[in-house]
Amino acid sequence: MSAPIVIHQPSPTGGRRVTIRGQIAGLAHDDQDVVEFLRRAGLPDAERLLDQPEWVEWRGGRAHTYAAA
Repeated sequence: MSAPIVIHQPSPTGGRRVTIRGQIAGLAHDDQDVVEFLRRAGLPDAERLLDQPEWVEWRGGRAHTYAAA
């Protein structure tokens, strides 16, 4: 089973698309954006989830890096 939260590869203009259970949550430009998307989805302790692979899958780039590809 894959992680319910996916942080996709950085876009050419910067930022990373975030999906939660297959639904687009938004474009994150830093970890705080991701935390806010997760909070809105009902995960109030989201900052602790970012480095847990059973919760978050970082695709196509280094974790916590949002600069343009």
